[in-house]
Amino acid sequence: MRELHRVNQFQRLWQISHGKPQRLSVADMAKHCFCSERHIRTLLRQWQDAGWLRWRGESGRGKQGELTFLLSPEQLRQQLLTQQLDAGEAVQALQVLDLQPERLVRMLRPLMGGQWQNQSPVLRIPYYRAMEPLRPLQLTGRAEQHLARQVFSGLTRFRDDDVEGDIAHHWQHDESGRDWYFWLRPQLSWHNDEPLHAAQLVEQLQQIMQSPRGARLLAAVEQIEAPHPLAIRIRLRASDYWLPQRLAHQFCLLPHPEYPDIGSGPWKLTHFTAELVRLESHARWHLQRPLIQRMEYWITPQLFDRDLGTSCSHPVQIAIGDPDELASLRPVDRSISLGFCYLAPRISANFSAEQAKSLIALIQRSGVIQQLPLDEGLITPSHELLPGWPVPIAQQEVISLPAKLTLHYHLPVELHVMAQALIPLLAQHGCTLTCIFHDVKSWRDDIDLSAADVVMGDRLIGDAPLFTLVNWLENDAVWLPQREKVLQPALNRISQQINTLQRSALTRQLFQQLMREGHLLPLFNYRYQVFAPPGVEGIQLNSLGWFDFTRAWIPPPTAIP
Repeated sequence: MRELHRVNQFQRLWQISHGKPQRLSVADMAKHCFCSERHIRTLLRQWQDAGWLRWRGESGRGKQGELTFLLSPEQLRQQLLTQQLDAGEAVQALQVLDLQPERLVRMLRPLMGGQWQNQSPVLRIPYYRAMEPLRPLQLTGRAEQHLARQVFSGLTRFRDDDVEGDIAHHWQHDESGRDWYFWLRPQLSWHNDEPLHAAQLVEQLQQIMQSPRGARLLAAVEQIEAPHPLAIRIRLRASDYWLPQRLAHQFCLLPHPEYPDIGSGPWKLTHFTAELVRLESHARWHLQRPLIQRMEYWITPQLFDRDLGTSCSHPVQIAIGDPDELASLRPVDRSISLGFCYLAPRISANFSAEQAKSLIALIQRSGVIQQLPLDEGLITPSHELLPGWPVPIAQQEVISLPAKLTLHYHLPVELHVMAQALIPLLAQHGCTLTCIFHDVKSWRDDIDLSAADVVMGDRLIGDAPLFTLVNWLENDAVWLPQREKVLQPALNRISQQINTLQRSALTRQLFQQLMREGHLLPLFNYRYQVFAPPGVEGIQLNSLGWFDFTRAWIPPPTAIP
């Protein structure tokens, strides 16, 4: 880039005196800038016209002139970065500004938050790590799950504690609960402006069913077809009244069958690299259109414990602006996460049910969670599985634990702190705890937990918490030992119950049983917070700890009298 080359030449000249006024000859300046005397004269004229410096030369070869700097190279780079952003060339700006991470962060700070560029509102969010590719069947990160729901649509979508139409505007089923019809909205469009067809959705759903995760989620589905361009028929092997919720699940978000980065959601993905993720509003989206034209995630380098992987920072505090200046940003919303970190004993011949319940009793009575050395206000101990579902307090006496136990756990970092706190606690009761960390955000099918006596993890709960909990038991590797013999009959009874209140009651009964019998202990919930600078409106936390991008807005820069 020519402009950046000029800044680099200017910096060589500036470094001679570190910006102080000086007397130099044209020959000396040409030597420092690695160019001819003729070219340095041209540069001096251009820099003076641009207001970078002031040069008062004297006639005669070898004569010295007076050089005064009006701007520093850092200020020029900041101007260049701003010009790139105003031109919509953020990627080029990051590529050409080859700076140390700390300097780059300093330059980016004033540009974060809400801005108006070329008559369009733009919201920039600094983020602490690179994003995973947005592949709905593979996502584990909370930020990526939220992003996927902005880019891709499903037949249905979650809205608070319920499910509503997305690509489908309505659905119905027969008396048996096995034959379902989903009626599609007319004139649907992919992000590349191609028309969206029912046959494409059928193709995508069939591919989802061929994946291990999708096969478990849609285990009751026998056949999917498109009997009409605006209808999809789904035939089940057995009744399943969770089907609308299943189709709203992250795994059932529907990319274009040929282009996996193209969806039909409110935002289209226009750039995705390790440095920048850019979304632009989809003008032909079928629901409420976004009020902001562009969203950008600027991946800013942060210092964190690399031994725990790239997500150990676990940012439950979202700063729309400079994350190092939370005090100057206004807290616009906060909530306690429905999701929770948990401990799940795995009862076996070497670890009895009574010992598992004794372990839970020991943790509850010790106050170990309240004593974790974590930032104040980050977590709160779990007293309820869901609102109104209290966590039972173990009543039995603490009995002898096995001489050795093995604990497997994954991210976030708070679980690492919890694991380290459990080692001395169990040692006081004659039990040696071996901790094995997995650098993942959730339990994958390829992770071997067969040797684990105890498992810890993080259970994200978005909208529709009842369904999310049931689906956790159906799909997560943590519950594999209990699934076939203990859980599956109860899960079948729940899914085949047409009455919503009865499904809720059966779900609560099942989880109360798991907690009482020593299979599950919720540990703590997170305190979600969003901070924003003045001028960014419509920020409201959702259940994933993010905010609805379609509702945020930025007032125009010129005040209306």
